[in-house]
Amino acid sequence: MRRTMASELRAARAFWITAPGHGAIREEPLGAPGAGEALVETLWSGISRGTETLVFQGRVPVSEYARMRCPFQAGDFPAPVKYGYANVGRALGGVHAGRAVFCLFPHQTAFVAAESALVPLPHGVPPERAVLAANMETALNAIWDARVQAGDRVSVVGAGVVGCLVAFLAARIPGTHVELVDVLPARANVAAALGVSFALPNGASAERDLVFHASGRADGARTALSLGATDATVVELSWYGDAEVSLPLGADFHVRRLTLRSSQVGTVSPEARRRFSHRNRLELALSLLADARLDCLIDGETPFDALPAALPELVTHGGLCRRVRY
Repeated sequence: MRRTMASELRAARAFWITAPGHGAIREEPLGAPGAGEALVETLWSGISRGTETLVFQGRVPVSEYARMRCPFQAGDFPAPVKYGYANVGRALGGVHAGRAVFCLFPHQTAFVAAESALVPLPHGVPPERAVLAANMETALNAIWDARVQAGDRVSVVGAGVVGCLVAFLAARIPGTHVELVDVLPARANVAAALGVSFALPNGASAERDLVFHASGRADGARTALSLGATDATVVELSWYGDAEVSLPLGADFHVRRLTLRSSQVGTVSPEARRRFSHRNRLELALSLLADARLDCLIDGETPFDALPAALPELVTHGGLCRRVRY
């Protein structure tokens, strides 16, 4: 296949959310890269079934408009807005020329960005799998926040991409017993591929030292609270947008002395901040994708030009990571 030359790219096409629940592809001019910048031709991008779903549906609270901006967002919430953060492309110039790179850029066929924002893919991580990098960052941050230790009994409620990646990482810590909990029986196959146990909510193991919640649903959060042992920590990874969530903080919540804490990827965990910058964390997250078992977290591909028609159904029916092909 003939490689695109930088001189051939004068414009790009980008996916924009034009109104809550609606999108369109727009043409955008591409300026010449300046000093310290590079032109990137997109190969793949990934759709987050969590945050991107809420953005697409116009469910970002007004109070979070500034904090929820992604690094290369254009436009403003609720719409029109160009949003996304899982872009894998090929650098057509600069210090990374010819290499596959990851960038926290929205769904767009080509773009110009500072070379410092481009992270080359490490050996053993194919571009097709690298779209999971942003989700892996979230999972890695959660592992740090929770301080998972050897021998811990760990449950992860919600077998979406982030939940599965948390389970995958926790299971690599010696002596841990990790159980993935989800309402979908088919997620048992994913758990098996990742090397962790699986249970439906009504059969989940109790007396857990650490419980991660990543289902994005209030009933999942209630399940997570019910699984903790005395003095356990429950780490909340779900972001509910503008929805209010009711939790059972009566009954034996205080007697069991549960700790409920949040984990959010926008800030590097205090447990790792001394050693890791945002870029260092992303580099580590990419290196952790060098495992072919993680391909089970990608449940299909959608051509870029089909996004306006496909995205409403994709975000409604949920699933794992949908890869966008350019």
